[in-house]
Amino acid sequence: MPQKIKIGIIGGSGLDNPDILKNASTKSVDTPYGKPSDVITLGQIEGVDCVLLARHGRNHGIMPGNVNYRANIWALKNEGCTHVIAATATGSLQEHIKPGDLVILNNFIDRTQGRKQTFYDGEKNHPLGICHLPMEPAFCERTRQLIIQTAEQLNFSVHKTGTVVTIEGPRFSSKAESKMFRQWGGDIINMTSVPEIVLAKEAGLCYALVALVTDYDCWKDNKDEHVTVVDVLATFKKNVTKVTKVIMGVVPAIAKEDWSKTIDELQELVQNSIMK
Repeated sequence: MPQKIKIGIIGGSGLDNPDILKNASTKSVDTPYGKPSDVITLGQIEGVDCVLLARHGRNHGIMPGNVNYRANIWALKNEGCTHVIAATATGSLQEHIKPGDLVILNNFIDRTQGRKQTFYDGEKNHPLGICHLPMEPAFCERTRQLIIQTAEQLNFSVHKTGTVVTIEGPRFSSKAESKMFRQWGGDIINMTSVPEIVLAKEAGLCYALVALVTDYDCWKDNKDEHVTVVDVLATFKKNVTKVTKVIMGVVPAIAKEDWSKTIDELQELVQNSIMK
C-alpha cells in the first residue's frame, strides 16, 4: 500500500502565510529539543494534508542563529510529515541569477557557527548513537524535479540547480567574503538552510528548497547594488507570490506519486549511518 503523504511547509521571511491552507487550525507542540519556532498550522492544499511552520516565528522575532531547527524538524516529523518543502529569501552570487528568479537548490556550503546539526547528540531522551550522515545528495532529487516542473509550467524564471552558502548572520557579508563565496562556487547566499537540510535528511524526510533571489549581495563593484534590508523587502514583496504558487502547485503533484520506495530507502540510509 502506498505511503500516506503529508507535506511540511517551512516558510522564511514572509513565506509563511496560513491562508494557503484550507480548513486551517493551529496546534501548540513541544519536542525533546524544546519548542519549535511557533505553533504549527494544520490544513490541506487541494485535499493534501499539510503542516505549515514559520521558521522565524509568525512575528519574525527569531534571528537565524537562534532558530530551534531541531525542534522545527522534529515537530514536522512527529506530526507525520513525509516531505518538507522549505522556502527562503536569498542573495545572488552570480550575474545570471537575477533578483526575482527562483533557484531549486541541490547543494550547500556551511559557514554557520555552533548550530546543532544532529538529533544524535548523546543527551538524555535523545536518539542513541552517532549519526555519520552522507550529505550527497543533500536534497531529495524526486521532490526537486517536481518543483522544477511546477515552476516551469508557471513560466517562472527558474534555475534547476544551485549551491547555497549559508552564513551565520544576522549581518550580511563583507565584500571580501562575498567575493570569496563566489570563488568557492556558491550561487546564492542565505542564513537558514543549514542545519535545516541536514536535520530533515537525518529525520528521513524528503526535503527540497525553493529559493527566491532578492538581491546581488555585495560582490558587485557597483555601489548601488549592495544589499540592504529595504531593497530585499521591496524585491521580496514583488515576487513572493511566485513561491506561493509553486508550493500550491507542487503539493498535489507530490501526492499523486507513490513515495514508498523513496522513503524506505532514505530511512534505511539513516539507520545504516548510525553507530551505536
